[in-house]
Amino acid sequence: MNGKKALVTGSSRGIGRAIALGLAQDGYEVLVHYAGNEEKAREVKAMIEEAGGKARLIQGDLSDLSAAPRVMAEAGEIDVLVLNASVQIKKPWQEITLPDCAQQMHCNFVSSLLMIQAAVPAMQKKGWGRIITIGSVQEKKPHPDMLVYSASKAAQTNMVESLSLQLAKYGITVNNVAPGVIYTDRNVEALSDEAYAQKVKDSIPVGFYGEPEDCVGMVRLLCSDAGRYITGQSLYVDGGKSVQ
Repeated sequence: MNGKKALVTGSSRGIGRAIALGLAQDGYEVLVHYAGNEEKAREVKAMIEEAGGKARLIQGDLSDLSAAPRVMAEAGEIDVLVLNASVQIKKPWQEITLPDCAQQMHCNFVSSLLMIQAAVPAMQKKGWGRIITIGSVQEKKPHPDMLVYSASKAAQTNMVESLSLQLAKYGITVNNVAPGVIYTDRNVEALSDEAYAQKVKDSIPVGFYGEPEDCVGMVRLLCSDAGRYITGQSLYVDGGKSVQ
């Protein structure tokens, strides 16, 4: 154990799960956050503990703004905050409702702000901290049926750029990691359509989907002392999709 504590939101599955396991390998005590699937969260906790690490569960639906302060109070002082949890609603822009907007913006942006506000004072006191948001290639290449999701991720990255300048003097780095097409349970159904799947692959220069583990190396670097000179950046892990 390295004596530091990391909170990874949405870490019961997908990219968050892979990040939680990766940070545990680096000696962090990991707070495994989940919204509703306690069984999957317990699986991640058990995997960390079986490997000799330390983990704790924290529940909270971050699309409900009352959850973020409660989650942070339960977490206590943390050294690393990875904001991975998100809500993605797919529908044509003309059909987007106010509840659709609120659910996505609350989880993907507002709760991130609230959690950063709660985490930073302890980081300032220690003179060290790492804040990483998990964005999306859609910040640059928005999907036509995910307007609010794309906008929320772009807003989150704008927040990263602003905060990186304000927090640098305290030894706190703030960065965004933007995955491309990562094969998780979120897109299994869509990618089961062979014609659509081939179209998606054709849009990725390397020619294949990423796996959740492909995002972990970047996060581990940013959380380490080796990443101390990187801040205010949006780093794409997308097989080249953002530049095509």
